[in-house]
Amino acid sequence: MNTHTAHSPPRSIDDEQQPVQVTRLSSARSRELGEELRRVRHQARRSSEHTAAALGWSLGKLSKLENGRRGTSPWEIATLLGHLGADNSSRDRIHAIANEPDTGSFLRVHHEFPDTLTALTVHERLARTITTYEPFTIPSIAQTETYAYALTGDRELTRARVDRQDPLRLRGRGPATTLYVHEAALRMMVCDPAVMRDQLLHLTLMCGWTGFTPLVIPMTTPSHSAIRNPATLLTFDPPHTPLAYTETDTATVFHVNPHDVALYQTKMRNLASLALSPTQSHDVFARWADHYDYATS
Repeated sequence: MNTHTAHSPPRSIDDEQQPVQVTRLSSARSRELGEELRRVRHQARRSSEHTAAALGWSLGKLSKLENGRRGTSPWEIATLLGHLGADNSSRDRIHAIANEPDTGSFLRVHHEFPDTLTALTVHERLARTITTYEPFTIPSIAQTETYAYALTGDRELTRARVDRQDPLRLRGRGPATTLYVHEAALRMMVCDPAVMRDQLLHLTLMCGWTGFTPLVIPMTTPSHSAIRNPATLLTFDPPHTPLAYTETDTATVFHVNPHDVALYQTKMRNLASLALSPTQSHDVFARWADHYDYATS
């Protein structure tokens, strides 16, 4: 009796030399990649329906890609960028994100200040909670426009910093935000007393905002490892896992590795144990506002 064995069609030489590779991303980087692709599409003034149809994709596929809920192949990314006419800078940036090895941390280079980084703004917008600490300046998401300009000296960067704050000011609907501010930042003069007065008045008012908790680390706090370096911790609705980041002079380093994130969570718990109460913090902000107001008269 003859036995017939079914075989799969033979692979071509091209198939063997060019296997399909699907980009695997951490959830944080997939959201960043999706936001970058969405921005390119908006710059090209193409609707999602038109783009998906032109590529032969389902609308759901494009939507999931732009919302960071799926990976894709380098070929598909290149096809999408080519269809949208992305410039070389955008192409290089997006391909770098898509092909980045998943090490649990990723670095984004910026020009002195990180406010225009997609990885920063997209995750702040999606966060459920934000906890941030600065040892020598007021945290960026609580800075007044004049204070931010005095620090950056750049109108465009100042505008980007203020724009970052807009979604967070949706009182009762934005992320629950805890700001740890070292008293050294209140003492350190930025520009002139008028700028400092307005900034301290702003922090005093924020103490009454729903969803905002500005807390002071007093100058009398003994030396502690938690107060040495700035840091920010973001949490998200499930299934997204927490993200931590810290800013250097030229780059921001993001961490998604659970072990690294746990270290930042411990840091924030330590800061909570060192901080003044909300009422005491309010009084410190108000006292420094009065101090700078007196200096302007």
